[in-house]
Amino acid sequence: MGVSEVLGGRVPLLLFVLFARAGDWASEASHRVFPEYQDHPAARVGGRHRTGFHFQPPMHWINGPMYYKGVYHLFYQYNPKGAVWGNIVWAHSVSTDLVNWTPLEPAIFPSEPFDVNGCWSGSATILPGDKPVILYTGVDSLNRQVQNIAFPKNLSDPFLREWVKPGYNPVIAPDAGVNASAFRDPTTAWMTGDGHWHVAVGSKRGQRGTVVLYRSRDFIDWVKAKHPLHSAAGTGMWECPDFYPVALRRKNGLDTSASAGSVKHVLKVSLDVTRYDYYTVGKYYPAAARYVPDSGSVDDRTGLRYDYGNFYASKTFFDPAKNRRILWGWSNESDSRSSDVAKGWAGVQTIPRSVWLDDGGEQLVQWPVEELETLRGKEVRAHNVVLRKGRYFEINGIRTSQTDVEMTFEVRGLEKAERLDAGWTDAESLCRWNGPDVRGGVGPFGLWVLASGDLRERTAVFFRVFRTPHKHVVLMCHDPTRSTTAAGVWKPSFGGLLNVDIKKDGKISLRTLIDASVVESFGGGGRTCITSRVYPVHAVGDNAHLLAFNNGEATVKVSQLRAWQMGSPAMN
Repeated sequence: MGVSEVLGGRVPLLLFVLFARAGDWASEASHRVFPEYQDHPAARVGGRHRTGFHFQPPMHWINGPMYYKGVYHLFYQYNPKGAVWGNIVWAHSVSTDLVNWTPLEPAIFPSEPFDVNGCWSGSATILPGDKPVILYTGVDSLNRQVQNIAFPKNLSDPFLREWVKPGYNPVIAPDAGVNASAFRDPTTAWMTGDGHWHVAVGSKRGQRGTVVLYRSRDFIDWVKAKHPLHSAAGTGMWECPDFYPVALRRKNGLDTSASAGSVKHVLKVSLDVTRYDYYTVGKYYPAAARYVPDSGSVDDRTGLRYDYGNFYASKTFFDPAKNRRILWGWSNESDSRSSDVAKGWAGVQTIPRSVWLDDGGEQLVQWPVEELETLRGKEVRAHNVVLRKGRYFEINGIRTSQTDVEMTFEVRGLEKAERLDAGWTDAESLCRWNGPDVRGGVGPFGLWVLASGDLRERTAVFFRVFRTPHKHVVLMCHDPTRSTTAAGVWKPSFGGLLNVDIKKDGKISLRTLIDASVVESFGGGGRTCITSRVYPVHAVGDNAHLLAFNNGEATVKVSQLRAWQMGSPAMN
């Protein structure tokens, strides 16, 4: 994907493609190929669980932004011959509003010895003279992962439809100190005060995850730094790294090369061993070419995540048109591989999210881009609905299988909250052991989405409040264990801790986007986010229901609820 970023008269474009494999509900390596499926074209495209306002290609496998001269570009990895990973080309769609998308011809595909076995993710930059250049990972004839460049064939084309690859590729090859089978996904390039471009490439040494750092003056001749930008023991392969600055006490985004003033940096990595994205907040030292996470920013799989659900291989870009940084991630399928082949498509992009640093400077906040609101149609509202233990109410009057719902819960009776060990941090296990039907003191309360009329099928989005000796802890969960009566579907519970002071505010906000087979939730104004893929059999289309519930001892009030039926944009 790509994005343009204004930089002292030059505009670096971030181009990235998400590549994790979709369609299998077991967690496996992202570049595994299934020859028996990859050349099976779709006989038809199934619509039962096909989303209305999340990005998808017309059919087959997707995974996978750039703002350039007034147009948003989405380059994504796409299999034109099947609904699983393989035969990957760089497909290309464009938009002027991040909502409606028009497809173009593929931009890059394997064709040369330096990428004959694969064209994987990359980035792009605008060089002096307003000349874009892509840096991407290719798999060469020796099956080494190498970094190549490509230039637009026609500089006068604002859509950058065609690209050519110079014969002097690769421009970065793995040396003896780099694992040639774990060397991919260059970040967006940034420039430091000495006039050098810098780029980091994901890798590992043994089980130590790392981002290998390179620098160049001309974007062709690259020199490896003596040490990585950053690394961490026991984390395995770092895929799809992302490195960018964030402003302190401001919501606006920053160009990727910004480093002076009230700025912190974020390093995000996609851990191949867990299939989730993790990030730290810290300090970048350009002169030393080092990034150091803050002391409270945990640098392993127990650390912060953009999204505590089905979300991987994400990337941000700076949008100079609206001075914001936008995050876009991939939510793969969680039904069976054979189901993907049968329905003819697999994988969706989550809704693009604006991202900024919270007031405390410790974590990121995310919110769906404002353009999404143009799809809001018929609206229903509710106010001051009291939910006592075991009660629920239904939100009627709109088609709730494609809905944007915002609500605020007022929580009472915090003295009834269950005790929790102060050192407990495994939110996902808490959600699994304390599901929506396990009655507690304060909670569970929240929403049943994509529910059938008899409630046999329902996905729960809910909160639960615990207490420790020193504070209250708010747990946010997605529970799809009752989401479908179909067999062969991966239905994991997801959960994260929500950084809100419930004792002080007494309120918890929730926004949930429901789109046929995708449920995206934003708790506490976007401090904790969870995405799930669900595949109901009965709760489909007009037969889907939406309800607010409370299964806790303490009374909860829905002080405000607004829900909109969402329209469907032009989508490829």
